[in-house]
Amino acid sequence: MNVLEQLKRLDDMPERYKTMEKSELEARARSVKERLGRRLFIPGHHYQKDEVIQFADATGDSLQLAQLAAKNDEAEYIVFCGVHFMAETADILTGEEQAVILPDLRAGCSMADMADLFQVERAWAALTDRFGETILPLVYVNSTAAIKAFVGRHGGATVTSSNAKNIVQWAFSQKERVFFLPDQHLGRNTAYALGVSLDEMAVWDPHEESLQCTGAIDNVKVILWKGHCSVHENFTVRQIEQIRRTKPGMNIIVHPECSWEVVQQADYAGSTKYIIETIRNAPPGSRWAVGTEMNLVNRLKYEHPDKEIISLNPYMCPCLTMNRIDLPHFVWALESLSEGIVVNRITVLNEVAFEAKRALDRMLALA
Repeated sequence: MNVLEQLKRLDDMPERYKTMEKSELEARARSVKERLGRRLFIPGHHYQKDEVIQFADATGDSLQLAQLAAKNDEAEYIVFCGVHFMAETADILTGEEQAVILPDLRAGCSMADMADLFQVERAWAALTDRFGETILPLVYVNSTAAIKAFVGRHGGATVTSSNAKNIVQWAFSQKERVFFLPDQHLGRNTAYALGVSLDEMAVWDPHEESLQCTGAIDNVKVILWKGHCSVHENFTVRQIEQIRRTKPGMNIIVHPECSWEVVQQADYAGSTKYIIETIRNAPPGSRWAVGTEMNLVNRLKYEHPDKEIISLNPYMCPCLTMNRIDLPHFVWALESLSEGIVVNRITVLNEVAFEAKRALDRMLALA
């Protein structure tokens, strides 16, 4: 079976939903929401399409939405409008009687997919053989449940882009070295902001199974997994230079999943929440070039007509995997629930969920 055939098997949505008018799909979504009432909870990630986010009961980042789902014990069904790892985290944190549904199983995350358990275990064996018991693993919440479980099993914690500094500081109070995965850019930007020099960082390449660094190996404090966000890595210093030339005085704000070089050249850098709040609190007439996902940038432009807001990369596309969750798949998932059929349920094995929750709980206790 080729890749296209495998993807097709993941999508069982009936053809009729693909030909429905938008107005009909929206009317059907409203009808099911009204019918199911509090039995249904719809979390929507900031990067979702407007056609779907309009039906969200809450919007936010992945962990925030999973926590809200966990607190909503009235909801039997949680239709998570995000990507696979987000739905996994929601399943880990919610009760067994609650069903977490991902409208399209093809909605994955390229960053999360850059670290599988087999690769991480081989890396850990090699690194602990080289550095002994001096390493504590940390994992970005943008990761699979299996990797979260690995980190939880080895005494580590999850991090978000909002709390990464605090969690990395905690990790250094526990061990001499930090193993940060799967996003090298968030790890590098966080460690650098805490005073770790680039020469004290190394990158583990899972394909070559090698450690790459510019300084002395024995001086390494942070080991970064060679992974990245396919959206945020497309922002460049050249784009910043272009903005500086053509739009002098414009503020440049970026996400820490961008490269170190981009973060260093930007005026502001922070989590999605930080970006949203910074622009919301900025004075009317202020001007912003934003280095993050395009759906969010467009939403910020719409919500703040009193400010000039553009994408740092004028040719940026929305997150392709996040955009798998479209109105037809969303309505299909809702109407299936209305008929008593749970489609695309995301279930994390109990033993994996237990260890992954340990990593999440360590982070939440520190936060």
